Amino acid sequence: MKLRGLLATLVGISSLWLSATPARAAGAITIKGSDTMVILGQRWAEDYMKKNPSTVIQVTGGGSGTGISALINGTTDICASSRAMKPAEKEKVRDRYNNSGIEIPVARDGLAVYVSATNALTEISIPDLKGIFTGKITNWKEVGGKDLPIVVYSDATTCGTRAMVKKVVMGGADYGPSIKAQTSVKRAAELVGGDDAGVAGVGKGFVEAGKMKIVDSKKIERPLGLVTVGAPNPASKAVIDAFSREAKSL
Repeated sequence: MKLRGLLATLVGISSLWLSATPARAAGAITIKGSDTMVILGQRWAEDYMKKNPSTVIQVTGGGSGTGISALINGTTDICASSRAMKPAEKEKVRDRYNNSGIEIPVARDGLAVYVSATNALTEISIPDLKGIFTGKITNWKEVGGKDLPIVVYSDATTCGTRAMVKKVVMGGADYGPSIKAQTSVKRAAELVGGDDAGVAGVGKGFVEAGKMKIVDSKKIERPLGLVTVGAPNPASKAVIDAFSREAKSL
């Protein structure tokens, strides 16, 4: 995925977040969930509010699981999610609201395997990645790198990125006991950039030139979208369509 195409995708998703159903309090639209898109979501919210001064939009992260929980509890109007809802989550929505959680996929985001820029490794296979993340492979020399213990970073256990890596790369297996879970994918990426032995699977938008690099592996993608209780109303759909057209024109 080229950088220009990735940015267009991310912008499209963040703009879609702004089209939530009418807010429950003080006319504000609240959007909570995936950390992958929270920064761009906040920037687009600011731009949207400048053009629509009567609208107040609050965008916060915390992870996909946190956003879905907030939607179930009625503390956010819309959840931004980088994973599908679990059956138990869907059931909770039905029980509480007698309605369905509507998942609207808006794009696909490429996951990348990050290592420090000082790591000589240029490619890695999915089986080797699974071995690293599950803790069966513990030294970079086992996969053609330096004689250096591997340090695995990840986002929080409730986040969609971690769930996607577990599903696609690890076949549902658990992470190894020594994994260093962080509060967000952004933090995990930052730590990899400062750790010669570090590695993490996060969204492609978190690369920081000169500090980290992407190791070539099999293409890994996941859907990104939003979740509402029931279908968006016509006004919200009109905003979604408008922002989607702008994103495609980039």
